[in-house]
Amino acid sequence: MEIVIGTKNWSTWSLRPWLALKRCNVDFVETLVPLRWDTSSEAIAVHSPTGLVPVLKDGALTVWDSLAICEYLNDRFPEAKLWPADPTARALARSATAEMHSGFGPLRKECPMEVDAVRTVELSPAVEANIRRIVSVWSQLRRTYQAQGPFLVGGWSIADAFFTPVATRFRTYGIDLAAYGDDGMAAAYCEALLSTPEFLEWQTDC
Repeated sequence: MEIVIGTKNWSTWSLRPWLALKRCNVDFVETLVPLRWDTSSEAIAVHSPTGLVPVLKDGALTVWDSLAICEYLNDRFPEAKLWPADPTARALARSATAEMHSGFGPLRKECPMEVDAVRTVELSPAVEANIRRIVSVWSQLRRTYQAQGPFLVGGWSIADAFFTPVATRFRTYGIDLAAYGDDGMAAAYCEALLSTPEFLEWQTDC
């Protein structure tokens, strides 16, 4: 099995399935294509039908798109329990993941992931609205599932893979979640995401 990813410091979409793959505890080959080089598009096209990373290769199968890769890994390695077993928790985790996958454009654009940086930026009203929504989602789900574990719906899931890049953004840009309605639940969750062994391993390469 091979996963093709982009520069670890910047590629949020690569980070998500990489974390899920690490949770599967299987051997895999990591192929890193440096981004923002003149040759990046050509190098990615060798692996990806869309010209984008990440891509997962499993034998003759090629899977693209971060969420599709994570769903495939869930099916391929059910023992990894990448989604909660409980139907309600699973539905909520999937809803939060889908919202992250398709939304929060202003935050993505104005606060790009840069894991090894500390920056100051003036947040637009649209970004502030994104942050309030994320804090609301995190706080509500953590309050409901705090007895089951430190992650979004208790145990670690694909939802946590999808929100880890958000946690890095909050750290990089020094965003005080309390200013956006956090009572401490969201900040604690953010810290949990940034403290997993898998993320710490990724961070060492940034």
